[in-house]
Amino acid sequence: MRKTGFILSLLFINTYVISQSIDSLNIKIGQMILIGVPKAELDELVLEEVKSGKVGALIFFEKNIPNRSNAFASVKKMTWTYQHAASIPLFICIDQEGGKVNRLKEKYGFTRSITAASIGKYGDMDSVRFYAEATAATLAGLGFNVNFAPTVDLAINKDNTVIVKPERSYSSDPDTVVMMAKEVIKEHRKFGVVTALKHFPGHGSSKEDTHFGIADVTNTWNERELEPFRKLIKEGYADGVMTSHIVNKKLDPSGYPGTLSKDILDGILRKKLGYDGVVFSDDMQMHAISKNYGLEETIRMAINAGVDIMCFSNNIQGSDIRTVDIVHDMIKKMVANGEITPKRIDESYRRIIRLKSKLNAEPVEKYKEEIARLQNEIGTLNVKMKEAEAAKNKEVTDSKDSKRKKKKSKS
Repeated sequence: MRKTGFILSLLFINTYVISQSIDSLNIKIGQMILIGVPKAELDELVLEEVKSGKVGALIFFEKNIPNRSNAFASVKKMTWTYQHAASIPLFICIDQEGGKVNRLKEKYGFTRSITAASIGKYGDMDSVRFYAEATAATLAGLGFNVNFAPTVDLAINKDNTVIVKPERSYSSDPDTVVMMAKEVIKEHRKFGVVTALKHFPGHGSSKEDTHFGIADVTNTWNERELEPFRKLIKEGYADGVMTSHIVNKKLDPSGYPGTLSKDILDGILRKKLGYDGVVFSDDMQMHAISKNYGLEETIRMAINAGVDIMCFSNNIQGSDIRTVDIVHDMIKKMVANGEITPKRIDESYRRIIRLKSKLNAEPVEKYKEEIARLQNEIGTLNVKMKEAEAAKNKEVTDSKDSKRKKKKSKS
């Protein structure tokens, strides 16, 4: 299907769904639900949920990549089958930041990636563009159309275990983060892959990890953590934004996590920063949320706060399994009893359809030559970066040795 036809079909579906009363709410709610795929092969239940329109987005993790040296064809077959079963095009998502947050590893036959911190230290914009292009081309070729990247959190707290230590941040400097994030987004857009800035309103100053519990940044968060989001939104580089589950009582006196906070999402992101695009939640099953709020309460608060697509990955150890039927039925019930307004559902639906009209619709075969070229060239760049890193390490070692010798001679 050509891109023009793809967009026209979306517009037709949009008009049809909004103008019909029968099942229109079911379809709109389905577009707000993102689920994890359970295994490294096609899942019949997920396929049925996609066909029925009860889910509008899927996310893949490393567990979904077949454990063999060349997994490309198998992954592509899965994404293609799910996509072609959907009446409204799916968001098929992945967290492919590079480095430690990297689902498509070398051992499965994919190109090597490096951390954001490594790129930030190296400071070479050609390298930023090259790795971003390699990632985007690979994702497009595999059938992924959403990458939950780049991370635009600032590396403020050096002991931060979720952003800084895993080297997911480019820098502690907002301008450096913005400069690098722009290049990443540009390269993804070339291949029709949507990106999402994360984690709003900033997770780089936290002491705790929201995967395991509450992370309160009230006393550590800094206003400059908003700068990357502010600048990228203003300059038109925000395809999507992902929320953070951090607690910040300076931004929300009630102490609700960012994902559930109307003050943070509607008040700051929507009104103060002027963002009217799709808001993705971070995983709703992370323990900062799931261990402190009931499922129904979580869903109601997230939607009313401004979240458009809620992620239930079923990939967090120790979290209850969340099925599409349970989530879908809860939202429908809350609309019926007035806890969530039909207008609020319509807002999310329109944002989602608008973003889906920008998705890549060209045949993935188009990227075969491009991917092959990048896979060949990336080896050369990796060698150069390893040499530069080795030279830097040698310089540090020589400097330490020199200091030790001077100290020894004095003694």
